[in-house]
Amino acid sequence: MKKRFIAGAVCPKCGVMDKILNYQDEEKNYRECVACGYKDEILIRPVIKELETRVNRTEEEMQSQTQVIQFPPKE
Repeated sequence: MKKRFIAGAVCPKCGVMDKILNYQDEEKNYRECVACGYKDEILIRPVIKELETRVNRTEEEMQSQTQVIQFPPKE
C-alpha cells in the first residue's frame, strides 16, 4: 500500500495543513491525518469528458471547420 501526502490539504478535524495522507485499500480511497489520527473514505470521481480544444482535435476535424475568406482587391 503506497501512501502519499496531499500538498496543501487541510485536515477537517484539527485544521493542520500538509499532514493528510492519501492511500488506496482494494477499491476504496482513504485520507488520514498524521497529526490527529482523523481518517475517512474519499470518493474519487473519474473525469467524464475532456474539454474540446484545438490541441486535442484531429486534423480532419480542424480542416472541416476551416473557412477560406477572400478579401476584395484594394482600389
